[in-house]
Amino acid sequence: MTETVSSTPAWLERFRTEAPQMAVPPMFLPAQGARAAAVLILFGEGPEGPDVLLTERAATLNKHAGQPAFPGGRIDPEDDGPVAAALREAWEEAGVEPAGVDVLCTLPELYLSRSEHRVTPVAGWWREPSEIAPGHPGEVAMVARVPLGELVDPANRLMVRHPSGIKLGPAFRVRDMLVWGFTALLLTQVLDAGGWDRPWDMSQVEDLPPEVLDLASRG
Repeated sequence: MTETVSSTPAWLERFRTEAPQMAVPPMFLPAQGARAAAVLILFGEGPEGPDVLLTERAATLNKHAGQPAFPGGRIDPEDDGPVAAALREAWEEAGVEPAGVDVLCTLPELYLSRSEHRVTPVAGWWREPSEIAPGHPGEVAMVARVPLGELVDPANRLMVRHPSGIKLGPAFRVRDMLVWGFTALLLTQVLDAGGWDRPWDMSQVEDLPPEVLDLASRG
């Protein structure tokens, strides 16, 4: 699918310009031999204003169990690149109709070391939102449209660390989810690229809850 921007709202213009040039932190530089994957950063406009779609992975999975994430997965041989893969995964995981999405841009590849994937984030504007629901009960536990206003609210932001004391990075507490790890790091850069970020207290550090840590230890 080609990029379509004619109906893009003004609040996404800065993001569309800045995101493709997003700096890649050294820890996320793509590695040789990593498997190709894609995620969809899907922006919409709901009753509570601009929002972004997040899923929560099922707690029964062997990898990334229980973790909030952008819809996405491995690029299959029959996919026509990362855009097609991201749209397919969003349809399979959350019921997002590809025909209702205008592709804005692709962001630089990022390496996800725990699963050995090089991930291409694909950004889209949800021009015609469809009804959403978990598409694979064994893979997806929940889908949610999270308002950008909630994500940038300083009251919903914190840093998380491993109980050993190692800082793991930024996190968001929204919609009964603790968004952390790769998704939170990418989301932080997305908010910055769009000019939506607000100052927040980065000295607020909490240990990952035991139940989250237990799920993360699977891989």
